[in-house]
Amino acid sequence: MSDADTNSGGGPEKTNINVRLTETLLEDIDATWGEEGYNSRSEFIRETLRDAVRHPGLTRESWKEIAAVEHARRTGDSETFSRDELLNDDE
Repeated sequence: MSDADTNSGGGPEKTNINVRLTETLLEDIDATWGEEGYNSRSEFIRETLRDAVRHPGLTRESWKEIAAVEHARRTGDSETFSRDELLNDDE
């Protein structure tokens, strides 16, 4: 596990970085992190960066599709299937 994977409280020391964002992007981040169950803006940004580092082969479009499906699942806007329905879909 890398230093980026640990939480504060006895783990490796964290380093602050400065990032310049547009006001619009920051507003989008602020509108998203709470809805998605994160405790803070920083936690949301760290997790997003971890995902980008762990899965560099995923395209931006792939991430958008994953986010849309996850959002639909969390808000109840998606249809749910049992494991058996998915495994027996070819029959």
